[in-house]
Amino acid sequence: MPRLSPTNLGANVPSIDFILLACVCALVSLGLVMICSASMDYASERYGDALFHTRRHLVYIVIASIAAVIAFKTPLSVWEKSGPYLLIASFVILSLILIPGFGRSANGATRWLALGPFTLQGSEVAKLGVIVYLGNYLVRQHDLVRGHLLGFIIPFLIMSVFVTLLILEPDFGAVVVLSGAALGMLFLGGARVWEFCLSSIGLAIFGFFVISSSDYRMQRLYAYLDPWADQFGEGYQLTQSLIAFGRGDWFGLGLGNSIQKLFYLPEAHTDFVFAIMAEELGFVGCLAALFIYVVFIGRILVIARKAESMGRAFGAYVAYGVALVFSAQLIINVSVNIGLLPTKGLTLPFLSYGGSSLLVSCVLAALIMRIHRELMFEEADASVKKYGVRGTRDLLTDLQSTTKRSRRAAGGMHA
Repeated sequence: MPRLSPTNLGANVPSIDFILLACVCALVSLGLVMICSASMDYASERYGDALFHTRRHLVYIVIASIAAVIAFKTPLSVWEKSGPYLLIASFVILSLILIPGFGRSANGATRWLALGPFTLQGSEVAKLGVIVYLGNYLVRQHDLVRGHLLGFIIPFLIMSVFVTLLILEPDFGAVVVLSGAALGMLFLGGARVWEFCLSSIGLAIFGFFVISSSDYRMQRLYAYLDPWADQFGEGYQLTQSLIAFGRGDWFGLGLGNSIQKLFYLPEAHTDFVFAIMAEELGFVGCLAALFIYVVFIGRILVIARKAESMGRAFGAYVAYGVALVFSAQLIINVSVNIGLLPTKGLTLPFLSYGGSSLLVSCVLAALIMRIHRELMFEEADASVKKYGVRGTRDLLTDLQSTTKRSRRAAGGMHA
């Protein structure tokens, strides 16, 4: 090992969390394979090109990778200062989507901002904006959030504006994810229990009102309660998804051998890609994918806890928020696919087809890696100040040994 000093310390500290990186690479790779398999017949029929969605998704992967590198290279202090600006940008995008000529509609919803040949889903950008803003807010207004009702009301009112815009699109799934993540961050930030409970009850009442006031949402609810009663109507998508799970059994029909993707299951390569994976790879394949998600989210929580213990409040709040968003999307999407929740348009992070979802998911993962990187540098720097260069050698040796083990584990996971 080269002689250590404050100037060459950075070269000796592992800066990338290889477990987190391996999980992202594994999920993106699996997503590309499943999108290719699930979309070939649909793309061939509609566009005359069986690989239409696969090629576009490869472009999305390249764009998302570039954005992730930029996010990783951006210092956490810059992220913290940009919180209000990201929130404003999210608000502007969501507002533009509702203006005729700017928004693009599909399946009865207007959720995308038209950008030439590509589209940008406003709710995905809002996830990034809300998480970073709330992380910034909870640091700046720490005492106000913990000791005064106003500290809870301000972000609650901001979230009400976003919820209204999302309901107008409509995008009820994004409302649930954003509201849940925001409330979770406020609770972790010190909001009192009665404030958390009261707001949760209020959101539940609001959700019931929104569902009951819309005929198509009520029809989805009835179809969810008994999909087989109207299996060729409102319950069609759910029954076809359940058939896919039934066909898959333990080990699946084999990659590319799905029958449900042959125009039986709508949105097979987007919202219901997990059902196609269940049919082709079986219960074992689904369990393996869920295991990667558990490791991924668990690793984010470990980094969040480490940031909290080291007094890096912004990094901790952001990491907790990212973990909440990924957890909510995973639980909701899988639950919809297996019939535990009513059908709603919500993608599965990294696996579903969609450029906006992949872009924001990769940026959020890169942001967590940036938090981890700065924690490692801060930990090594604190050791040098406390024990001197000689005493830090053991710490760096341990860190490098841990990194090697992580790389080996990551290599096995990716394989």
